[in-house]
Amino acid sequence: MSRRRRLPNSLRWRAVGWMEMGLSQADAARRLNVSRSVIQRLWDQYQSEDSVSRKPVPGRPRATTPAEDRFLALSARRRRTTTVPQLVAEHFQASGRRISATTVRNRLHNAGLYARRPVVCVPLNGRQRRNHLCWAREHVSWTQQQWTSVLFTDEPRFTMESDSARLLIWREQRTRYHQSNTIERHSYRGGGILVWAGISLGGHTDLHVFHGGTVTGLRYRDKILDPFVRPYAAAIGNDFILMDDNARPHRARIVEEYLEDHGLERMEWPARSPDLNPIEHLWDYLGREVAALNPPPRSLHELKQGLLCVWSSLPYSGVRQLNKQHGKSMPPMHSS
Repeated sequence: MSRRRRLPNSLRWRAVGWMEMGLSQADAARRLNVSRSVIQRLWDQYQSEDSVSRKPVPGRPRATTPAEDRFLALSARRRRTTTVPQLVAEHFQASGRRISATTVRNRLHNAGLYARRPVVCVPLNGRQRRNHLCWAREHVSWTQQQWTSVLFTDEPRFTMESDSARLLIWREQRTRYHQSNTIERHSYRGGGILVWAGISLGGHTDLHVFHGGTVTGLRYRDKILDPFVRPYAAAIGNDFILMDDNARPHRARIVEEYLEDHGLERMEWPARSPDLNPIEHLWDYLGREVAALNPPPRSLHELKQGLLCVWSSLPYSGVRQLNKQHGKSMPPMHSS
């Protein structure tokens, strides 16, 4: 016989009806599979209150007031990178009462705020923004055949440590690319491995690893343009277009002369615009795949071997899909 069963109002009234018809409390308890004391309390409540409905039981009092809820949400919106422990401390400083981290998260969720990784972009001034927009308008109507002739290239630096630092921000749903949820960051610095590669709708080049030193115009011409870009251009044909950024070695005089001597056309490219280059998707994929290797790279030599191994196994269909999506979504920053 259950002693903890809670009867719904319909059965409570049925028990009262049975007893009014002459059924004993013990028989009513057996029929409902509850203890006799439950039926006795029902009968006593009916006799005194003319009702057997359950009385509302007050729940646990809220740890915060509506004003405090607004304070937490406003603090998170003003400083998107603030953490839950910081909000707990600020609430205690303002009210003198301690609340749990779970309470803070629940209040922020009720306000539509969730912890998410921020979008990272390079800082741009007004002129650079206008140049980006102008470039996009000039190329928005390009056909797939025109994009097939373009070789997108880049030189990222991969390091042993992640650059994300597990940074989270509070933001509303479907606001990923709002300016308030974007973090500007300049180019990465520090030790690592510098690589070069190019992709197009027809495939991709080999991955070239620079061994020490900086990339100069002479090195760019002899190590990249001559062994990689020129043969790739010959395979594409007379419509070939090279996309490289505005790094100083790329704009050196010997590079300009080399491109002109070999009839290689270069795409005009706005400054500080990695978000326009679809190869950034591939760098992000490459960095995540190398970090997921078992065991992960523990030295620069192992990092180099991991990069070359993952790059050599890139599926052609995946590279083609990245290029087809060019202009439809902004890629994340790569791991360098």
